[in-house]
Amino acid sequence: MTTTTTPPAASGPEAPATAPWQVDGTTLTWRGGGEVLVVEPWGPDSARVRSALGEVVDADWALLPAPEAKHARVEVDGDVATLVNGGLRVVVTAYDHYHWQGGQRRFGCRVAFQDAGGRELLSERDSGGALALNARQYDAAAAGGGRAALFLESPADEKLVGMGLYQQDHIDLKGCSLELAHRNSQASVPFVVSSAGYGMLWHSPSVGRATFARNGTEWSAESARQIDYWVTAGETPAQITRAYADATGHAPMMPERGLGFWQCKLRYTSQDELLEVAREHHRRGLPLDVIVADFFHWPKMGDFRFDEEFWPDPSGMVDELRTMGVELMVSVWPQVSLESENFDEMSRLGLLVQSNQGIDVQMWFQGPSRFVDTTNPRAREYLWDKLRAGYGRHGIRTFWLDEAEPEFGLYDFGAYRYHAGQAVEVSNLYPQTFSRALFDGQRGDGETDVVNLVRCAWAGSQRYGALVWSGDIHSSWTAMRRQITAGIHMGAAGVPWFTTDIGGFGGGRTDDPAFQELLVRWFQMGAFMPVMRLHGDRVPQVPVIAADGTTRMASGSGNELWSFGEENYEILARYVHLRERLRGYTRAVMRSAHDDGQPVMRGLFHDFPGDPQAWDVGDQFMHGPDVLVAPVTEPGATSRPVYLPAGASWTDLHTGAVHAGGQWIEAAAPRHLVPVFTRDGALPELRGFLVP
Repeated sequence: MTTTTTPPAASGPEAPATAPWQVDGTTLTWRGGGEVLVVEPWGPDSARVRSALGEVVDADWALLPAPEAKHARVEVDGDVATLVNGGLRVVVTAYDHYHWQGGQRRFGCRVAFQDAGGRELLSERDSGGALALNARQYDAAAAGGGRAALFLESPADEKLVGMGLYQQDHIDLKGCSLELAHRNSQASVPFVVSSAGYGMLWHSPSVGRATFARNGTEWSAESARQIDYWVTAGETPAQITRAYADATGHAPMMPERGLGFWQCKLRYTSQDELLEVAREHHRRGLPLDVIVADFFHWPKMGDFRFDEEFWPDPSGMVDELRTMGVELMVSVWPQVSLESENFDEMSRLGLLVQSNQGIDVQMWFQGPSRFVDTTNPRAREYLWDKLRAGYGRHGIRTFWLDEAEPEFGLYDFGAYRYHAGQAVEVSNLYPQTFSRALFDGQRGDGETDVVNLVRCAWAGSQRYGALVWSGDIHSSWTAMRRQITAGIHMGAAGVPWFTTDIGGFGGGRTDDPAFQELLVRWFQMGAFMPVMRLHGDRVPQVPVIAADGTTRMASGSGNELWSFGEENYEILARYVHLRERLRGYTRAVMRSAHDDGQPVMRGLFHDFPGDPQAWDVGDQFMHGPDVLVAPVTEPGATSRPVYLPAGASWTDLHTGAVHAGGQWIEAAAPRHLVPVFTRDGALPELRGFLVP
């Protein structure tokens, strides 16, 4: 049905106008001045908005197909059309401005979002009268894409969380400007949750920027064929993240091996070395779920198999580990060396990322290489075939997807192109398709329990079993503090599986007392993160020599629980056992992530959105709904202030003391204890466990 109305004449610079609406079921289309805008219901209480100079296109970058909108409706009243979809109202106002100085008409429309009661949540900015502003801007390019920007108005006092992984410690993103691009230790997931009661996904994988200023929000893409965004309304962050998971995909149920302790270092250089670490865990009675064979266990980067000299019997290794209840995870890099046994074939078949000009080398690490183009379905299938042959046949089913940004030698996005398009237009999609390559391959082979560690993510990555870690961060107190904020934002951005290199990746010396203190405090925090994983490049490094006298990639110093002295070992061992005791509770929290889209590691605001203070605390977090953790993030500290949110009572896990919510307390934190509080008497079986 098409409805065309003529609004009454306006005085001054406004002139009579015609508002051209097209209504097709619950889809609303506006056309004017060469622009097309389409508004559709996209899940309960949610809508998708697309606009373009020309026709909009169906892009499924992250959003799943829209479910049937049984209860949505479109209402047209003159120059105003409204899509009503449950708790969300999308109001589109058409205008026909007569610019009296230029003597020209300007056709346009403005989109606003309201809750069910008519309260405005956010809106595209208005024209500003004589300012003649556009909310949606396009800079056309000859290739069909160009810079696109969207300008929005939202409450100046709102609190914003989400957007993925950035190395900063701002818990409230209002006032922040964020690059929409991936880098080592940065994962841009463009979904934001507002305390004002809405969530918004910028549905473009283009390199760009998001700026959340007090006087307006700007989303920009350096190259995009349309503006595409999704908005949902919800009274609580839990409702908003639930709707987002429904729209972009739920995480699978975390496999059992993801609930315990993971051991890793840079790097176990041989089968014998790795097995001996697992055997020592077993001898000491230390729980261990996963042990990792890190990079350069292969002959050449891109060979996707073990080097037989150092790993002579992978099947036997996997079998022995399983007798101890341990799974093996292997590192997979998307780099393919020009010397790899697979390079010529992959290059000939067009399965590698292309350089737009010059010598086609995209990274130089132990020699020149290019990246697998996982945006290409044929490359994803090829990669999995190689991984099945190199690892899967040995019983390996857990993979570590490193360099997943991908980590170009220079982040000069204009220099590269993918199967899916120019890098500047689609680069942020890469880590999602890297995870998808393995997920689809594993599921296609009948594997039902998928979890793969990956160094980057984008919207939708969670549905492919992506466990995101925060990259090659430094071994410092500053870096440790930032991982708390990063984990909270990643959970709010819809990626519930998150972890860090406990102790930081680089800069830690095993025998340094200062580093040992940092490692202990980081380890205590890690025991309550979604996945508890020890990793790092400890110095001094250890050279590795092959039988023929040639060198291999060096290894780091010891990074096992017993590598940091006996006193520290006793503390670390106790927290590994605590993690094991948390298994049942963590499993239930993971079930909520799978079924209901709820983050595992979450800010205090998630469960206590009515407490204003809870939105401002960025150095504490919740492990699920019932466990509040306040990591010690300063050297030499033996206590720290802790905020206990209003709306619950809080029991000190170590002393059993009960505190009312809605207050700050000073919590004791001797070296062996991290302040932990449980909500309304939860988990009484853990009280006092960490106290010697």
